[in-house]
Amino acid sequence: MKTVIFDLDGTLADTSGDLIAAANTCFRDMGAGDLLKPDVDQGTALRGGRAMLRLGMARLGRPEDEATIDRYYPVLLEAYGAQIDRFTTVYPGAMDAIEVLKLRGYGVGICTNKPEGLAQILLQNLGIRDNFASLVGADTLPVRKPDPEPLFEAARRAGGDPRRCVLIGDSDTDRNTARAAGVPSVLVTFGPAGGDMAALEPEALLEHYDALPDMVDRLLS
Repeated sequence: MKTVIFDLDGTLADTSGDLIAAANTCFRDMGAGDLLKPDVDQGTALRGGRAMLRLGMARLGRPEDEATIDRYYPVLLEAYGAQIDRFTTVYPGAMDAIEVLKLRGYGVGICTNKPEGLAQILLQNLGIRDNFASLVGADTLPVRKPDPEPLFEAARRAGGDPRRCVLIGDSDTDRNTARAAGVPSVLVTFGPAGGDMAALEPEALLEHYDALPDMVDRLLS
């Protein structure tokens, strides 16, 4: 079976608001107030918790304070887990496109660098977990993206041949994962870093989910 594997943050859903709120919980605990802004720092938020903490520490003039980042990373994850879907929204058309892909015989799964437990909770809270045959997170395997093995595992768990999949993503991590796996990548242009995606030279760029099923047909023909 051919499979379509999706990244989560910034690809299927805009999770930046809840991620930024969790990071700001840490900065308030440090006595620094809300250092990240939802309308400015979405791109950093979608690169993960440590990226947000590093940005905040840089704004405090302590960009190399890894000890503080390590100490607050679990705090951030706890805060995020407690308020994981307050602001998060699924991108328009995503779930309709996934249903079309399934009707055309593709297996559909998720490969994310979000911890698997948090990804499970988020998808369940959004009411869409059952739409995906597989979910591989940052801690599911000993390695994470851009190592290709999590992508291969997501394809296998979705019932597919790992060499006959396409990765839908929104970052250089996703592009590098697909390249390492020897499979096509599609990068979305509607996320915070959408304008930077063309420079990564993916096999295709996606402006709206309506176009995805036909795009996948061409890439995996």
